[in-house]
Amino acid sequence: MSMQVELDAKQLWQMDKDHFIHPYTDFSTFKQEGSQIIVNAEGAYVSDTEGNRMLDGIAGLWCVNIGHGRREMAEAISQQVMQMDYYNPFGHTTNAPASELAAKLAALAPGDLNHVFYGCGGSVANDTAIRLVHYYFNMLGQHNKKKIISRVDGYHGSTYLAASLTGIHATKNSFDGIDNMIHHVSAANMYRRPVGMDEEQFCDFLVAEFENRILQLGADNVAAFIAEPIMGAGGVLVAPQGYHKRMYDICKKYDMLYIADEVVTAFGRLGHMFASEAVFDVVPDIICIAKGLTSGYQPLGATLLSDKIYDVISKPQCEGGVLSLGYTYSGHPVACAAALKNIEIMEREAICEHVQELGPYFYEKAQTLQDLPIVGDVRGSHFMIGIELVADRNSKEGFAPDAESAMRVFKRCMNRGVVVRPIGNLIVISPPLTLTKEQCDEIITALYESIEEVAAEFRVAGLV
Repeated sequence: MSMQVELDAKQLWQMDKDHFIHPYTDFSTFKQEGSQIIVNAEGAYVSDTEGNRMLDGIAGLWCVNIGHGRREMAEAISQQVMQMDYYNPFGHTTNAPASELAAKLAALAPGDLNHVFYGCGGSVANDTAIRLVHYYFNMLGQHNKKKIISRVDGYHGSTYLAASLTGIHATKNSFDGIDNMIHHVSAANMYRRPVGMDEEQFCDFLVAEFENRILQLGADNVAAFIAEPIMGAGGVLVAPQGYHKRMYDICKKYDMLYIADEVVTAFGRLGHMFASEAVFDVVPDIICIAKGLTSGYQPLGATLLSDKIYDVISKPQCEGGVLSLGYTYSGHPVACAAALKNIEIMEREAICEHVQELGPYFYEKAQTLQDLPIVGDVRGSHFMIGIELVADRNSKEGFAPDAESAMRVFKRCMNRGVVVRPIGNLIVISPPLTLTKEQCDEIITALYESIEEVAAEFRVAGLV
């Protein structure tokens, strides 16, 4: 690294530390340590200012599905900028990429989800879904249907409403939420299900709890249920067989809408463009998407609505009334051009089929981590895997926060040139969908050796 580049890196580090408030900053260390600066990304790898080249085992943040540094993505974005960078989408003005992408998403989505409302990311897509759910029932004259049921450990975003939908308690410390609108039922956590329950009994338990909560709140007051097909940040939790279909059926029984938060699972992570119907046999009323929609090359999210919902909300609510919901960057032409090119690449290169073929191998390879004494559970599907670390495999007791179990593994993986994501006692793997078999092996080998080292340290410290 040249002296000038090194000087620039130091300046960037200082500017970042002084001025950039990062998502999920740990202020107990940030003010001293600052940030690692990533300066290059290509294929499945990223590099920092120290010259470290690392296999990106988390695809940026669940999102760089086609891999980094695609020249044709850059060209599509550049061409759209030069043709038309932006024009407002309000009222009856549109642009070609937004219109084409809407039609493409309608063709890819299951059932009759033929209508698209654009935003800039997953949090906004979920916020939009809830506002439109309320609007829908208002238009039907059902003004009491306002309550939304979400799940403990579900993750739906960081905007005010999406953060209230989120059921991860650790994200709520000292933050306020929206009172009396959002209610949570149990996470579909197979690993920590009640002792003695098999999978079928646990599914019965969860469905009964959901129905009882609706009855407790009053079915006339409950508007919708929102769920990730597989929980992401809340633990990579895979529900019992048949759970989502049964939850959907309960929604229909009580005239509720079913919202699938596919921000993580859509666009190939489970081997399909959309996972709801293809994997879980559910055609939701609403699907929320982002992340893999553009593979992270541009910020874009969308809320997909069924014909049933559109037929109601597309009527004027009063004389001169309009659908007064929207964002400056709804249907941004550059972001939509990026999404179209991203989908074109995925289809041309059969990336979903690649995940269907390699995903089971990657998952089975990850199961070898259960040989290690501090690994309690390895779960997920295809290119979406969670590894839960425990101090005692029999009791399933986790490590105390100050043990920093997953963070210790993360740092050792980094030393081996592999990036994973630490969340408490959980390690998440969500790599680019273009990974090779050899790269799958590289990730699992780095994890195995790193967890093995941490387990040895914990034995010496008396933590296991």
